[in-house]
Amino acid sequence: MTMPDLEHALDALTARVSSLHDARAAYPADLAPTLDAALAELDTAAELLAEAREELRKAPKRAGGRKDGTQRELKLLRQLLRAFPVPVIVLDGGGVVRRINPETARLLGSPDGYLVGRSFPLLVDVSRRAAFRSHLTSVLQTGQPTAFETRLAHQGRTHTVQLALTRLTMPGEPQQMVAAVALPTEVRLPEPSARRAELTDGVLLLAAARRQDLLTRMAGLLLDEEALLRPVALQRAMRLLAAEWADWVIADMVRDGIPRRSAVMAPKDHPLGDLVRQVESADPAGGQVVSQVLERGSGVVLEMVDDETLLGFCAEGPLLTAMGAGSLVCVPIGRSDGVLTLVRTHDKPPYALADLAVMQEVGLQIGLAVRAQGSFQSRSRAADALSASVAPRNLPDVPGYEAAAVYHPGASVGAEFYDVFPVAHGWGFALGGAAGKGEEAASVSAMVRGGLRVLSTWESDPDLVMRKVNEALVAQGTGMFVMAVAGFVRGREIRLSSAGHHPAAMLQPDGGVRFTAGGGVPLGISPEAETEVETLTVAAGETLVLYSEGLVSSRDERGEPYGEERLADVLSRCAGQSPSTVVKTVEADRHAFSGGLVWDEIVVFALRGV
Repeated sequence: MTMPDLEHALDALTARVSSLHDARAAYPADLAPTLDAALAELDTAAELLAEAREELRKAPKRAGGRKDGTQRELKLLRQLLRAFPVPVIVLDGGGVVRRINPETARLLGSPDGYLVGRSFPLLVDVSRRAAFRSHLTSVLQTGQPTAFETRLAHQGRTHTVQLALTRLTMPGEPQQMVAAVALPTEVRLPEPSARRAELTDGVLLLAAARRQDLLTRMAGLLLDEEALLRPVALQRAMRLLAAEWADWVIADMVRDGIPRRSAVMAPKDHPLGDLVRQVESADPAGGQVVSQVLERGSGVVLEMVDDETLLGFCAEGPLLTAMGAGSLVCVPIGRSDGVLTLVRTHDKPPYALADLAVMQEVGLQIGLAVRAQGSFQSRSRAADALSASVAPRNLPDVPGYEAAAVYHPGASVGAEFYDVFPVAHGWGFALGGAAGKGEEAASVSAMVRGGLRVLSTWESDPDLVMRKVNEALVAQGTGMFVMAVAGFVRGREIRLSSAGHHPAAMLQPDGGVRFTAGGGVPLGISPEAETEVETLTVAAGETLVLYSEGLVSSRDERGEPYGEERLADVLSRCAGQSPSTVVKTVEADRHAFSGGLVWDEIVVFALRGV
């Protein structure tokens, strides 16, 4: 057969293979005849290749003839490769793809030439990769062809194939090659509606909407109050990503300048076994891609993982190999707070450039949430410390009395305080608050509370204590004033000193309620304190009740204040009740009155003679 005859036969073979493609598309339910015909055409192609090689050997040698013959042989081989009705991949000794035919591109769902230069073992099922490499080496060394069954996965498609490997000598190539022929053992065509959608405007719009929906849902999760109160922001974000966007989600946070593995989300159907623990314990600093993202401050997307060592190693080898990674996207968390890595397995659609853009935005959101959480918790701890400095954790036992109190924080760090402490030959108590809110007001209240407690160690009269605290507050020059009341308990007598505070209420055993004088000028206004002093006798069964400005100034939906008259009505219903019942009843009534809204701190303190 002459070379023109061979070229003519190849053209005819190409036409018949095209007809087979048309037949397969037209009669998807009856594939057996089409497959038999395809295998027959494969035999024809092999015969043509043998005749072509024989014809080339017979060609006369002349100057430049070797070069011309090589070029004609390469042209012929390319034509044969394109005409083969089954997937054929030409590999070098390292398993790197050098050539593929159109049937391979169709099978794997990738553009012509996309896989050239990539590692073919990455397409092979993880459990058979080691066997594939061994077969590849054996074929190259012995020249004996081999075949085995495996799965090939790429671009979200998975095919079970019989993979046949044959050593191949390519003209112009100094090294031996291997031809891999993939014969599908299961031929299943998707329904037309299930075939891969083309990138129409509608499909692109839906994909963009899905990505926007992710950003919206992510923002809602991270801005939730609980995400600020407790360290749940990162875990919440990872669960959302693992549910819809990845098989594996890994977060590495930077601490002391070093990335440390913080959390790992494995596939839902993956058992919590050795692999998950190995991924959790792996050092992220050993992963090239993590270091790269941290150094550059920008993300990376790999539509096809061609270097399985990028995420480091575990006991089973490269992490990405053990995870069955097909594609990954790796983005910074915040500015330089950490790295978020998402991995998809071979049987899932790969990540695209658009996914990188949306994941970089997700990483930025997570970073902001983590920083806000840290700042919020730091301020919350400071607020808790301030609150602890203005209210005792537990009330001490006062001989001859029962004591109880409620402290309800307001919408911000407030300034109300109360305290019970020992004094010479008795006990003392204090209640009050700085005019204002926030940390400065709370710190002034803490200073007054501490001053009242400390000075009461040396002074026998609460009014002298109140005056000295006033001098100290004026000397500090804070510009803030404090309404306060202090009392010393000695036996049945209670001596009160009021500096601009509300009058205390005395609840009688029969339900009667009367108020003390109260009054005076708040501390911190004038160097000379103006206080109101009063001495009370508290008999058994009587209850002295002190309360904060926040209680009587609470308002209902019409803007009406709670007031002392309503307080008296509530107290009258508590006759004979314990102090703890009294303060809880007052708190519950105020809550119902104001519809649960609390703007200022509320303090209610009760002392009952027994």
